[in-house]
Amino acid sequence: MNATRNFTYALVTPVRSEAKNLARLASSIAAQTVRPRRWVIVDNGSEDSTLEFAEELGRAQDWVRVISVPGEPRPVPGAPIVRAFHAGLGELERPLPDVVVKLDADTSMDPDHFERLLEAFAEDEKLGIASGTCLEQDDNGEWRAIQVTRGHVRGAARAYRRECLEQVLPLEERVGWDGVDELKAAVLGWTTRMLPELDFRHHRRVGARDGTPTARWLTMGSASWFMGYRFSYLLLRSLHHARGDRAALAMVIGYTRAAFRREPRLSDTRARAHLRQSQTLRALVGRYGESRPIATLSESSASSSRIDPV
Repeated sequence: MNATRNFTYALVTPVRSEAKNLARLASSIAAQTVRPRRWVIVDNGSEDSTLEFAEELGRAQDWVRVISVPGEPRPVPGAPIVRAFHAGLGELERPLPDVVVKLDADTSMDPDHFERLLEAFAEDEKLGIASGTCLEQDDNGEWRAIQVTRGHVRGAARAYRRECLEQVLPLEERVGWDGVDELKAAVLGWTTRMLPELDFRHHRRVGARDGTPTARWLTMGSASWFMGYRFSYLLLRSLHHARGDRAALAMVIGYTRAAFRREPRLSDTRARAHLRQSQTLRALVGRYGESRPIATLSESSASSSRIDPV
């Protein structure tokens, strides 16, 4: 793939008590056909052998760097992972590589994953934020695609073009950070999308570490208020998800509670306006069609998908 010849990339992986997952990810990274220029592992208060294992990796490979940031007893949801990512960025050489990937420890991918990812960025100069399609195992052990609407990128393996990243930094230290950066990027003329021809495996279901379902939906409601969601869209979204999880109705409570308390909202008014425009009735009709399952997956992927529209 000659398009990637001059493209470089770096990985930043926030970790907290992820020894087993980190070992699996390290094997995936070591097998890549294109090696990262730097892999920064940021330990965020691990209580197992994660830090020790990461330090062993750092001693064995000069392109792996390990740092620690203090954990917090009662952190704002979403804040620790963003702060760890920011800390990891500080360890990268300047100028940054062409692509920087925020990569969770509970992922794995095929050996040519990052080579193909770099090719996608090389072929589309307006591509600002991208990821492969996220696969998770269902109760039968089959890998299925977690599909969302066009423009949304999975946070577990989130790749930024250098110029786009520099424009959207700093990321918001709260739940919803991975929606706000997409809004900022779109306003600045970048495209954001999942790549249907590329996938990665996520070995822990989305939100599994975020508390009870009700607590997660409450937090998402609060994040929706912060981002500037239309209430009508928030209500429809909540009802949509409630078909599979009645706790999703708590998203409305989280939103209205944040509104009643007059909690802060995203200060970037252009980004908020862009979001509200995308939530008009006319736009929603098109986005519903976008949320259909992806048909093109690798042979190792499942043949059907679970739909999770934004």
